[in-house]
Amino acid sequence: MDDTDAWMSIGVFASRVGLAPSALRFYDDCGVLRPDHVDDVTGYRYYSPNQEARAVLVRRLREAGMPLTDASVVLDGTREEALAILEGHARRARESAASAQSAIEEILRDLPGGTQQGTIQLGGAELASAVRQVAPAAASASTLEASPVLGCVLIEVECQEVRFVATDRYRLAVRALRPSSIEGHPGRFLVDVSEMKKIASQAMHLSDIRIEVNQQGVRLHGAGVSRDFPTVDGTFPDCRMILDNLPIARHRVIADRAALRQAIVAAGHDGPLILHADEQHLTLHSRGAATSAPAAICTGPPVRIAFDPGVLLLALDAGVGPDVLLEISSPTQPVVVRSADQGSFTTLVMPVRDDPADA
Repeated sequence: MDDTDAWMSIGVFASRVGLAPSALRFYDDCGVLRPDHVDDVTGYRYYSPNQEARAVLVRRLREAGMPLTDASVVLDGTREEALAILEGHARRARESAASAQSAIEEILRDLPGGTQQGTIQLGGAELASAVRQVAPAAASASTLEASPVLGCVLIEVECQEVRFVATDRYRLAVRALRPSSIEGHPGRFLVDVSEMKKIASQAMHLSDIRIEVNQQGVRLHGAGVSRDFPTVDGTFPDCRMILDNLPIARHRVIADRAALRQAIVAAGHDGPLILHADEQHLTLHSRGAATSAPAAICTGPPVRIAFDPGVLLLALDAGVGPDVLLEISSPTQPVVVRSADQGSFTTLVMPVRDDPADA
């Protein structure tokens, strides 16, 4: 049997490789997948069995949304070139999917005429931990007259995670959780911080809880416990915009969290706390008096920045694990306080005015 006996018509070949005949004609015209033979009289295209693997790869690349220019490199380039193209395309696909999901969730949250509601299933200890971390960033009662919503915790329910957010405009704390299940549409709900602490107190003793949220309130269920908590009307600051538009960190300071806290307490609360990072040295000043600071890993150019010591202490206390990372973009921009042991929790701390005379 010669090669002509194994030839398949375009219809048969299309069926075997999962491509439409029209697609095979297009790939022929583009030079991506030429037929093994074209009849000079009829113009009919014929394909051979050894072309099946290439055709299936073309189909898989196109199903992944890859442009033909990139697909051609994967088909005919070196392994290194193919890997670079595939990894780049996968990265762009993830970014595009994340952007689309975020946009859809924003539209769903703001869609008029509907009732935002959802049901979240998660561990009670997780919820209690999230509330413990973000609640200190809510505004105190003495500062709520101008903006009462700052005394609330924002609950943001999305398709795959729920975030708890609090801010007093000097601090911003965000904790993201991945519940075991989420049902309903994305939404935003405000709950007074004192009520959130009650929820956390109830939840911390329960292994699994179910939270039902809507515009009227929050209902907590679990192990014989069922309790309602009211929600609050109002417009919360757009914290997502703040986080998404943070400048690139130029300075990083990694220190022992407990030792740094002890040094801040020793410096006292008499005026701003000045932090000076220079190469591998970290120095704290308060009212002109230098205080010994813990060993630190400092990267980036030297930086001098001032904090309200009480605000910085609260940010350190909310962290988890032995180490703390300060990411500083400039002495006037919010500072990101992170923990290596819990990437789902982020705190922002606003610097204060630095008076050089205090150094």
